[in-house]
Amino acid sequence: MAGETPSIPQLELEAVIGFNGRVPSGLRLHPDKQHLIYPLGCTVILRSISDDKQEFLHGHTNNVCCLSVSRSGTYIASGQINFLGFKTTVFIWDYAQRSVYAELVLHKAKVESLAFSPNDKYLVSLGGQDDDSIVVWNIKTKQAICGSTATSHVARHCLVVQYSNTDDNVFVSAGSGTLRVWELDVANRKIRPTECKLGKLQRNIKCVEISNDDQFLFCGTTSGDILKVNLRTGLLSDFGPVKAKHSLGVSVLRVMESGDLLLGSGSGVLTLCSKRNFKTLQSLQLEKGVTSITIKDTGQQFFVGTEAGLIYRMSSDDFKAEVVFTSHTSAVKDVVMPFGTSELFATCSDDDIRLWRIDKPKELLRIPVPNMTCNALDFMIDGHSLISAWNDCKIRAFGPESGRLMFTINDAHKMGVTAIACTRDCKRIVSGGGDGQVRVWELLPHCHRLVEIMKEHKATVSSLKIKSNDKECVTASVDGTCIVWDLERFVGLQRMIANTVFRAVCYHPEEHQIITSGTDRKIAYWDVYDGSIIRELEGSQSGAINAMDITKDGGFFVTGGDDRVVRVWSYMEGVVTHVGIAQGGSITSMKICTNNRILVTTSADGAIMRWKFPHPPNC
Repeated sequence: MAGETPSIPQLELEAVIGFNGRVPSGLRLHPDKQHLIYPLGCTVILRSISDDKQEFLHGHTNNVCCLSVSRSGTYIASGQINFLGFKTTVFIWDYAQRSVYAELVLHKAKVESLAFSPNDKYLVSLGGQDDDSIVVWNIKTKQAICGSTATSHVARHCLVVQYSNTDDNVFVSAGSGTLRVWELDVANRKIRPTECKLGKLQRNIKCVEISNDDQFLFCGTTSGDILKVNLRTGLLSDFGPVKAKHSLGVSVLRVMESGDLLLGSGSGVLTLCSKRNFKTLQSLQLEKGVTSITIKDTGQQFFVGTEAGLIYRMSSDDFKAEVVFTSHTSAVKDVVMPFGTSELFATCSDDDIRLWRIDKPKELLRIPVPNMTCNALDFMIDGHSLISAWNDCKIRAFGPESGRLMFTINDAHKMGVTAIACTRDCKRIVSGGGDGQVRVWELLPHCHRLVEIMKEHKATVSSLKIKSNDKECVTASVDGTCIVWDLERFVGLQRMIANTVFRAVCYHPEEHQIITSGTDRKIAYWDVYDGSIIRELEGSQSGAINAMDITKDGGFFVTGGDDRVVRVWSYMEGVVTHVGIAQGGSITSMKICTNNRILVTTSADGAIMRWKFPHPPNC
């Protein structure tokens, strides 16, 4: 296919809104103290603390699940998930060159954890539960030195590895019912484990931190307490707290310069504990479970990442949290922009709708609707309201400035509202549902009424667009039909049928043609007046095409889908002009801004990506 030709120019990725807070210790601070490093989908992101500028490390073929940074800052290591039975890759990145230094392939299915030796000589990698192996790599030769089974018992599962702070030949592994100190014998290419003796304690360890002098190792457990173990003898020295344990377990642990412990729990509580008796000195409740803590400036300032996709900046002086970064944590369903402006855009996902500034990836407004999923959005032309379609069968309208609920249409569709659009006169809403019906609603000064129900689709309406004169609309359905409706007589004018599950439909700006895409990986041009197919393009080599949008002049359109590739097409020539490959998950929606300068795409892993659109107006 033309879209896969290597000579095609690449789209320029300007910014990414997204942080995978579910990766254990996935938020790292580079030793230069200027960059935060974190994963998102298949990408590792380097974010400047001072000016928020982003750089991207591309190479992974599946989601990044663990991350480590060498003490000198020369290298970054990242591991990924793969399908069961297939080998997975560990990437070592050259930080200065922002490029791949080495690709290490031995583990199967998943890389669970990574750790660099203190002098950057070795990297130790831990495979997932299906692999259950530890491998030590020589960074200079890029070869494996030796490996071993991670646990001594089949029922046990190793979760984390941590290197000594002073000795290149000592590291620790821990997990479910296991805590081992390993010694590397380079001359004989062996690693020898020593089981730590915890007495009668039975604990599942989630995180390990070693004191700066390598005297003790501290382990956070799922039981909510901390184990203090002598690293040299492997004997339990202390544990606690005995009574006030940390709710939902200790998920991340850091040793401060003073020796006190900074830890995060699964319940979202960040706690500063005394080094002597693990007594709580200070605590703060954050949103969702804490998964990452990275310390800056000898403990005076630190950053915290949570499962809610939030990054906080905190100081040990006042122990107050400042949100510096927000993102969606689940699939983004839709993206829309207000009519006539290119400064804002809105996205929807599980539990909420968010408004963002387009020039600076910053959240302006969040509209929460707990335990519900918003499937589609549309701005009224006058900009006074944001209309949303929800899986609880309701249509909700919100004020885009205040987030205030303006009105609700209850029981709009029997099986949830899946598509929505507003007329240009701001007097009517057209909605599509999981029941296959298309309904027209009239908005009155203090109420609303159902005008008409149009029933021809046999399954969920996946996409809906209204003609500029408000007299017609087109709907695409997963039943393989695309119907043009008369919004004055409320009858179907044309029906387009294809052997596919339609995912997206767009009117050409001149409105004599429409383009569709779906699971057959084809892009089809249709004549609106007689319903005949004009042209069919091969839109992807693998995976459905889930989203598309067209420029205001109709010269170009964009597509994206399960193959995670953004393609820009020339409408008349039917050829790909640019491609962009940076999405972590399947592309779910996309929008070209009014001035043709920016393209916004969203994906199933919660990422929002801003691209420089390659065809500005009048080019």
